[in-house]
Amino acid sequence: MRAEGGYVCVLFRQQREEKQLEASLESLHARVAHLKGSLQSFILKLENEHDRLAWPSVLDNFALLSGQLNTINKVLKNEKTPSYRSQVIIPLLLSPDRDEELVKLTEQRVPVFSHEIVPDHLRTKPDPEVEEQEKHLSAEAARIGPEVAQKQIQTLNKLCSNLLEKLNNPRDDRDSESSALRQNKPSFNPADTNALVAAVGFGKGLSKCRPPGSVPPGHPGQPTMSTGPTLQQVTIAGTTGHQAGMGGQVAQQQPGQPGKMPSSIKTNIKSASMHPYNR
Repeated sequence: MRAEGGYVCVLFRQQREEKQLEASLESLHARVAHLKGSLQSFILKLENEHDRLAWPSVLDNFALLSGQLNTINKVLKNEKTPSYRSQVIIPLLLSPDRDEELVKLTEQRVPVFSHEIVPDHLRTKPDPEVEEQEKHLSAEAARIGPEVAQKQIQTLNKLCSNLLEKLNNPRDDRDSESSALRQNKPSFNPADTNALVAAVGFGKGLSKCRPPGSVPPGHPGQPTMSTGPTLQQVTIAGTTGHQAGMGGQVAQQQPGQPGKMPSSIKTNIKSASMHPYNR
């Protein structure tokens, strides 16, 4: 009875593991199909819409692919997912004839399941080309002496450490570099600053020529805007040509001082009511 009970327990455990394996394979197959569809869509865009493809759209596609890959990794690392490495795949039937079901499942990539194809598809080692490259690298590494190899290792470790420091502290490096640039490199030209101050303060370097047609203020011929007779104009108009008859004395306006009232103007009070052309 104990042997039968143990056999039943083992059989039940195997069935449970098989069910878990099938469920995990179905879930993994669905997620890989989604990843494959995203890759195909992205490749199609790159081939047919590369001339009008915007960079944000490319970043969105990369983000989608990255998220799907992370999801697959989480599924593989889940505790409920059985270990695929302990599973053994054995080919039950090999045939050199074309298998339509296999063509459909592999999307026309594997037409037959023969002795030539099985070693490549079911191998647990890297591809032959990769194995050859590994052998070549191993042979080159064997020819290098221990001292040279140690120096190369130290140099590589130093480069990696510097790169990690720059990646970990990018803001500090940028701030220090910008401050160093500000301290070492002036943001202005002293010669241009001195020339500008001399031109504004002392007129140094400015041209003395005036454009044609311009008349400096105070010279004859300067156009003036008048909105009505001023006091000076009225006084001069009332006294010009009639100084002797009116008894008023008007001092001539000093030249070189336009717009100023004469300081020695003497007029008769009666002249304000007299018209200059009164007969």
